[in-house]
Amino acid sequence: MNPPPEPVPSHQPVAVRAALEAMATRFEILLYGEQPSALRAAAEEALAEVERLEARLSFYRPDSEITRLNQHGATGPVRLLPEVWTLLHRAVSLARATGGAFDITVAPLMEAWGFTGGPGHRPDPATLQAARERVGVQHLELDRPNWSARFLRPGMRIDLGGIGKGYAIEQAVEILRDAGITSALLHGGTSTAFGLGTPPDAEAWQVAIDPPPELRQPQAPPLAVVNLRDRALSVSAVWGKAFTDEEGQHGHVIDPRTGRPASDAVLAAVVTRSPTDADALSTALLVLGEPGLEQLSRLWPDLRGLVLSRREGNWHIRTHGLEPHPAYQTIVKSL
Repeated sequence: MNPPPEPVPSHQPVAVRAALEAMATRFEILLYGEQPSALRAAAEEALAEVERLEARLSFYRPDSEITRLNQHGATGPVRLLPEVWTLLHRAVSLARATGGAFDITVAPLMEAWGFTGGPGHRPDPATLQAARERVGVQHLELDRPNWSARFLRPGMRIDLGGIGKGYAIEQAVEILRDAGITSALLHGGTSTAFGLGTPPDAEAWQVAIDPPPELRQPQAPPLAVVNLRDRALSVSAVWGKAFTDEEGQHGHVIDPRTGRPASDAVLAAVVTRSPTDADALSTALLVLGEPGLEQLSRLWPDLRGLVLSRREGNWHIRTHGLEPHPAYQTIVKSL
C-alpha cells in the first residue's frame, strides 16, 4: 500500500489574531504568513513581552521597578534593571528635546488634578503649586555606571503612561522580527500602532484616525487614514478621561510646564519609525499645539504629523506629511 501523497502547500497567506489586556488597555496583533502555528507562537511571545514589561513599568503595580523607584528614589539612589534605566534615559532625552512638553515626572500633577485612578477634579492653588515644584526631569538624576536613579526633590514620582505602550509595542515588534514575521499590525488601545511590512495585496497598512466626538456625525469619515509600512502612529487627544467645571472641559493630558491640562490642541497624531518616540511625541504635540509641529519635524526629519485645534468655535487642522480626509479640507493648513 502506497502512503498518501503529501499535501501541496497553497502558499496563500493566512491571518492570525491575538489580544491581551495590559497597561489598562487592549493590545491586539494581526499577523499574516503561511504557517498558522508559527504565527500563533510569535503572537503569543510578543504579547508575553507586553505583559512582562507591564510588570516592570507599571505605576500602579506594587512590585514594579517604577513603584520601587517612586517609593525610595527621594531617599537615595535606587538600582534599576538596565532595561528600565535605559528607557528612563530615553524618556529624559525626549523631555529635553520637547522643551518639557513631554515629561515622565508629571505624576504629582496627575495626582493633583485627580486623574490618577479617578475622573479628575480641579486642585486648590496650594496643592497645584506644591505639585509643580516636584515636576521636571532636571530633578531626576540617572547614574549610568550603577544603573541607578534618584529624585533630587522629595515627593517626586514618575509615570511612564505617555511612553510605556509605545515601548511595549516596539519590543513586541522586535520579537516578531526575530521570529521571521514580515507582515503584522499591532496596536495598544488604538492610540499607538505599528505596521510591520505590508499586508497581503496592499502597499501599506491603513489605520484611521477618528475625529473628536463633536465631529462624529452619522456617516462622518475618519479625520485621516494613515499608511504605515515599518512605521508607528500614535494619537493623543483631550477627550476620554476628562471632567467639566465652570471653566469648561479639562482632559487628562497635563502640560508639565504650566501644571494645567493641555488646551492648545484637541488631538495630535505623529508618525515616525519608533513606536516609543511616536507615543511620547504625540503627547508632546498635544501640549505644544500647532507650533510644535514645525519644532518636532526639525528634530525628527522622518516625522509626519497632524494637529487638530479649536479656537473661538472654529476647527483648525495643521498638517505635515499627513493628508486629512477631503471632507475636512476647508479647515486644513499645511506646514
